[in-house]
Amino acid sequence: MSEKQTISGARGLDKDEPLIFEQNSDGRSGVDLPEGPQAESRLGGLARRGAIGLPGLSEPQVMRHFVRLSRMNYAIDYGLYPLGSCTMKHNPRLNEKVARLAGLGDLHPMQPVSTVQGALRLMFELSDWLMKLTNMPAVALTPGAGAHGELCGMMAIRAALDARGETRRRVLVPESAHGTNPATAAMCGYTVDPIPADETGRVDLKAFEAKLGDDVAGLMLTNPNTCGLFESDIVEIAEKLHAAGGFFYCDGANFNAIVGKVRPGDLGIDAMHINLHKTFSTPHGGGGPGSGPVVLSEALAPYAPLPTVVKTDDGFDLIENDGPERVGRMKGFHGQFGMFVRALAYMMSHGKDGLKQVAEDSVLNANYVLAGLKDVLPPAFDGHCMHEALFSDKGLDGTGVDTMGLAKAMIDEGYHPMTVYFPLVVHGAMLIEPTETETKGTLDQFVEVMRGLVAKAKAGETAMFDEAPVLTPRRRLDETRAARNPILRWTPPEETAEAADWGTARRPAVCGPDPRNSGRNPARPRKHEPQAPGSGPGASGRR
Repeated sequence: MSEKQTISGARGLDKDEPLIFEQNSDGRSGVDLPEGPQAESRLGGLARRGAIGLPGLSEPQVMRHFVRLSRMNYAIDYGLYPLGSCTMKHNPRLNEKVARLAGLGDLHPMQPVSTVQGALRLMFELSDWLMKLTNMPAVALTPGAGAHGELCGMMAIRAALDARGETRRRVLVPESAHGTNPATAAMCGYTVDPIPADETGRVDLKAFEAKLGDDVAGLMLTNPNTCGLFESDIVEIAEKLHAAGGFFYCDGANFNAIVGKVRPGDLGIDAMHINLHKTFSTPHGGGGPGSGPVVLSEALAPYAPLPTVVKTDDGFDLIENDGPERVGRMKGFHGQFGMFVRALAYMMSHGKDGLKQVAEDSVLNANYVLAGLKDVLPPAFDGHCMHEALFSDKGLDGTGVDTMGLAKAMIDEGYHPMTVYFPLVVHGAMLIEPTETETKGTLDQFVEVMRGLVAKAKAGETAMFDEAPVLTPRRRLDETRAARNPILRWTPPEETAEAADWGTARRPAVCGPDPRNSGRNPARPRKHEPQAPGSGPGASGRR
């Protein structure tokens, strides 16, 4: 596939946008302010000695620059976003409208409690929904996202163990867990002991039993796991863990697949974070920010962080100091309130039956994709999946095309690639999560494109996959080198030339061809073009 070139470097209405620093014109500004009054400086030796280094642009230039950049960004409002492990689903605009209501969007966290009774009631009702959906007696709303929720849960477990006078320091983590799980355990001072998966993609029960001991603080398990499978032995796992004196932490990032169908508290779980920004609207690409409340069992409830909302005879109140046994604050103020509003709006608009359908439709859509591709892309494991379908690269054996090549070719077809090379337990993994919000027609089109790409690979059209993407504003990078040697600061041409005279020029990371011309019209060579680090089509263990 050859690259079409234009005089301007643009592709149709997609402009070849220079860096904002390259558009600099000294003295140009979008605003015209009067000269300020002269005053004696109080900066001493800290006064700036040179130019501040910001580019000079007019207001239209600034607007056009960022609008053009936004056209290069992929979003859930643009098309299917098949990233596995991420739950990139449609964000109902009703939720956004409610979050922007004057009585909710304009609140200040330091207002007196008497003036925010509506907000406290909203937080109380959200807590009630979360506890009923999980059958857990306590919830901490403040954690800011999934990994932060993990930290909260593991800190509660450590506090409970400390209260028992025990110094257990080993945490069991399945190899298919999100990457943040072992990192969180290590951050809490624990030694991470991995558990392998069995031939079905689930926790190897015998290996788990062999690792139990009186030094095990707990288990961090994802259910459904990152292979898109429900851990069918979870109740037995919980019983054996509790018998050994450990606590059960469940990564609830995939709650979208079981919400309204399974209550985690019934499975013997002691702590679980819930990604409001995945299960209950506003997914990662929909505007954020994240929010990761943690539900806790009766054994861990006394150690939940503050603040928490309580209902009194006079209305609602905030408890912000309640004894030394609590793990302390996880976040300034009260958490991501805007996400609380969106999540509760999502819950109330769906209702109990609607949330159950969310889980059923997400599983149905994933299995529909699995059925449509399994004869050309072998599934990693036999049987049905839950909310995401996991494929290996065996279907590409002998073609000369790998997982990365297939993912890059998807970009030219108008699709954001699925998550690739994760989970690590599957070679050349391709993890696809269509979510419940995609239609059959959308999924049919996606399956057709994927089958067509595999057919091209098997027909020997390897050059296409090596070059892809070619229809994007920037071409393919050498991502390994870009990640290891990122250039994150633009260097003015004169500064580079001066450095070159002394033999100390800072050179851009080489990403594929000459980075000055890579992926753009050589008629307009650019002297300095930083390369984005880690710009792969998918990410492991995403939150």
